Amino acid sequence: MTIPHDHYLKFVENSVLEETLFFHNRGTYTVDKLTGHTSTLHHLQGSELERMTGNELPLDIIHTPTMETKLQPPDRLHPLTRNDSCEHFNMGSMPFELVKQLLTPLLKKRDSHYGRGYPSGGALYPVEVFCYDLGRRVTDWPLESRLLHLLPSSRCFEAHATNVDDTKLINALTPPCFTLGTPAIAIVYCIYLPKTIFKYRYRGYRLALMEAGSMYMLVDLKCKELNLSNRVWSGFTDHQLTCGLALNPTLFLPACIQYIGPRNE
Repeated sequence: MTIPHDHYLKFVENSVLEETLFFHNRGTYTVDKLTGHTSTLHHLQGSELERMTGNELPLDIIHTPTMETKLQPPDRLHPLTRNDSCEHFNMGSMPFELVKQLLTPLLKKRDSHYGRGYPSGGALYPVEVFCYDLGRRVTDWPLESRLLHLLPSSRCFEAHATNVDDTKLINALTPPCFTLGTPAIAIVYCIYLPKTIFKYRYRGYRLALMEAGSMYMLVDLKCKELNLSNRVWSGFTDHQLTCGLALNPTLFLPACIQYIGPRNE
């Protein structure tokens, strides 16, 4: 079943919408040469930051009884062992067939039911997926528009914003701080706020973030199967990105970007 996306607005309280949007915007910052200095994330020294990175959190610091039996991580080649995040993407092309395979874990699983390949609170599925041919290096791209929107229930793509300003969108996806090289595609996970809060109100925002994490982890593992590199990224300016995607920034909240490209040999 398909209904207009603005149908959800009929059941949304304005106060919940405004307060959730306000909370989300508290976590945004501006990535720009002129105003970036106003968005400093921290003032930690490098040595102190390194000391606090990658640690576990034992809760009993006086007595630490532990089991003698050690847990063993899965083998490095096991399909559930993710590859390390890509530090730098090299120039390279990839066929559109790989893009299609990449997103199959996010589709509706059965014709007879709306369930998709990842959990979603109340089966609301408020996170939308946009795929952009970032470097025009995806061969056999099927449509004139380089920006596609995934329709998981229909199991297909739709062209989104055929008149998109590529320069603005690329600047939003690869801001001045971007140091990852030249990924082939960018997948943007966007929370559609009315769908997020019409049922679960404020709690729905938490559920949407959990859902986005489930989605990019599935795509991450699919990248390993397809021998692709990927990296999840949050260093972007929300308003710039939503406008670049031709979306309403008061209704669509970008959760993260996932860059993907051919695996470095």
